Amino acid sequence: MSQMQQGIGKPSVYHAVVVIFLEFFAWGLLTTPMLTVLHETFPQHTFLMNGLIQGVKGLLSFMSAPLIGALSDVWGRRSFLLVTVFFTCAPIPLMRLSPWWYFAMISVSGAFSVTFSVIFAYVADVTEERERSTAYGLVSATFAASLVTSPAIGAYLSANYGDNLVVLVATLVALADICFILLAVPESLPDKMRLNTWGAPISWEQADPFASLRKVGKDTTVLLICITVFLSYLPEAGQYSSFFLYLRQVINFSPTTIAVFIGVVGILSILAQTLFLTLLMRTIGNKNTILLGLGFQILQLAWYGLGSEPWMMWAAGAVAAMSSITFPAVSALVSRSADPDQQGLVQGMITGIRGLCNGLGPALYGFIFFLFDVELTLRTAFRNSAANNCRVVPGPPFLLGACTVLAAFIVALFIPSHQSVPAGTCQERKLSGGLAGAHVNTPLPGSDEDFEPLLEDSTV
Repeated sequence: MSQMQQGIGKPSVYHAVVVIFLEFFAWGLLTTPMLTVLHETFPQHTFLMNGLIQGVKGLLSFMSAPLIGALSDVWGRRSFLLVTVFFTCAPIPLMRLSPWWYFAMISVSGAFSVTFSVIFAYVADVTEERERSTAYGLVSATFAASLVTSPAIGAYLSANYGDNLVVLVATLVALADICFILLAVPESLPDKMRLNTWGAPISWEQADPFASLRKVGKDTTVLLICITVFLSYLPEAGQYSSFFLYLRQVINFSPTTIAVFIGVVGILSILAQTLFLTLLMRTIGNKNTILLGLGFQILQLAWYGLGSEPWMMWAAGAVAAMSSITFPAVSALVSRSADPDQQGLVQGMITGIRGLCNGLGPALYGFIFFLFDVELTLRTAFRNSAANNCRVVPGPPFLLGACTVLAAFIVALFIPSHQSVPAGTCQERKLSGGLAGAHVNTPLPGSDEDFEPLLEDSTV
């Protein structure tokens, strides 16, 4: 029974790129208004409330990501792209209508804010293994590209026309993204694979993030990868939540300078995740690319933590752009270890770990800033600025983050160097049909095949 063709053309990486760009461009526009509304709503505990809101969102993302990824393995990627984008962008129009509902919706939307897991599974469906790392790099570079101009545009519109116009434009961009998915994005999961898996219901074990983590523990390689992701992304999430305020209040960057800074680092990140990532993956391999990215991350965090001059922030920003190669390289390594019908599940778990970090990171950074008496607010000057000039460590959370990434680097050293899966393996599974495909992709309930590592690596 054939299904009516939906979307424009064949599924490709470019469909995924447009979806990611529009979603994060919409949120990038709200960078300046978001800080203002956050302070106006919680004037006494701005930074700590931000950590709490992001913490709830991150926890819900962690809990839901494996379920959404597993469901997309059965029912297809397109419908879940629509769901994740819709609920991720749903809070945007509430920013000026009702700030309390806005922040409440941001927290609750974490249950569906896992677009990246579905996008990476979509990309895995439409690419060969040898080109997958380049495709992941392109998607990650698109995320950086969406932040090159959107904060500056949002700041300009806010200063000249008010926050209401910025919220309206961001809402229209989000609606355009939803319409693009509805009208232009074709389904990437092959029909045969979906038919072969229709008879296998989603079990609670697949949806339970903690069960997934326990299953991952049976595969040493994947366990090491997950620990690396957690230790490296925890400080990155905290940095992302507080860095713009840090530049504005501690380093005394103007709003215009901050917008230019975001744009320059974004452009460098695009170059790093496209040209440099492809070159590095071909020359030094997947594992060494991850190690190099972690090395750059250690350097930039240490520089942010110890630096107190504006030029140091610019130099560290260039290093931070190079460190952006880590996540697409990790995603490529994980994807190479997963079966074609498990891409959504494994990418969902990695996204879930990142979601957990998105919750813990901002709270951790806020608590450390509080311990070291570093006040980050929008309306008040930096407390004890004279004392700050004498501090050995102007940014304590960043230095602690460098130590965390150093631990991730040590763990990553023990990740086995993966050999490529035979070229025909994934394609044969994609093209297989009938009973043979059903037995491979869908073990019978209660069979011995139910018990297997989530990411089985046949080379280990």
